[in-house]
Amino acid sequence: MPRYNAENERLKHDYRAHMREALGRSEATLDAAAAAIDRFQEHTGRKPFKRFRREQAISFKRYLAEQKNAATGKPLSKQTLYATAKGLRAFFEWLSREPGYRQSVHFSDASYFNVSENDARIATAARERPAPSLDQVLRVIDAMAATTPIERRDRAIVAFTLLTGARDSAVITARLKHLDLAKGRFLQDAREVKTKRAKTFTTVFFPVGEEPSRIVIDWIEELRRDHSFGPDDPLFPAPRMGLDDNCHFAPLGLTRDPWASTAAVRGIFRRGFEAVGLPYFNPHSIRKTLMRLGYDLELTPREMKAWSLGFGHESVLTSFGSYGGLTLDEQAATMRAITLRHAAGEDDAEALLSRLSAAIAKRRA
Repeated sequence: MPRYNAENERLKHDYRAHMREALGRSEATLDAAAAAIDRFQEHTGRKPFKRFRREQAISFKRYLAEQKNAATGKPLSKQTLYATAKGLRAFFEWLSREPGYRQSVHFSDASYFNVSENDARIATAARERPAPSLDQVLRVIDAMAATTPIERRDRAIVAFTLLTGARDSAVITARLKHLDLAKGRFLQDAREVKTKRAKTFTTVFFPVGEEPSRIVIDWIEELRRDHSFGPDDPLFPAPRMGLDDNCHFAPLGLTRDPWASTAAVRGIFRRGFEAVGLPYFNPHSIRKTLMRLGYDLELTPREMKAWSLGFGHESVLTSFGSYGGLTLDEQAATMRAITLRHAAGEDDAEALLSRLSAAIAKRRA
């Protein structure tokens, strides 16, 4: 089987440039598309794309359905099948419009990569994603060590994520100048802070208690006082690595450079939750924690709009759809409260709803 096809490689390079420059896709999206195309090429023996036929798409879908996940040994998930097929359909639709391919690659043939409607529904269905309670996150913060600058930085990262609901990519690219502590604001300036879809917005600190705010303020003061950090320095600098007293490779201090990836932040969260006997919750799950807090505070429409803007959402519906899902227990408790509110007096129903909310919060803790 040939390992290389010069014509195909040129087209893949052109398509990557098209996605990046014309469509503005992220590098992660480009890599996913390249992986899907490579899988298809392996199946066809790297035949020229000019010889594409609908039968190849049908055959490839059958082939993909029989493949196993290398890590688990189980069949590939519906999400993987759906994403791979979707990526290939987009590629061949683009190819059908390219000069020299319009006669040999038909636009309609790309649709043969579509998976069945049932598989598409399974792949795109919204599923419950666990999130910690506010009390659990505060417990993690309280238990984190704070002896060394590295430990205080790690604790401040968790506190800052809870305080702002910022994505981990924004956390590692934030600079001191983006924080207005007097007004309790975090300017997520997309020129310097890596935000989703390069959107610029300001987050006003969420009301999660005094401790997270104090930790972040103390950390910033330490950076300025003890490390002479200025406005353009990173809020959470990467560590300076070297050999410790036991000749082990370990963090020895702070640099003035930001982290290159978000993996370290996820590691901090993992260690923090596991240290208090809780399952790992990733940084992004904190946004759902904050949305649940909004429910518990019974915000007015005006307040919920301000809450939603803190996530960077123009529409409150985006916040509800992304982070406002209810667990089955919460759904059942809420429906039970509605039923009893109609069956009892308003005062009794309000008292019952309070008791139910307290019971739900206790189960989360």
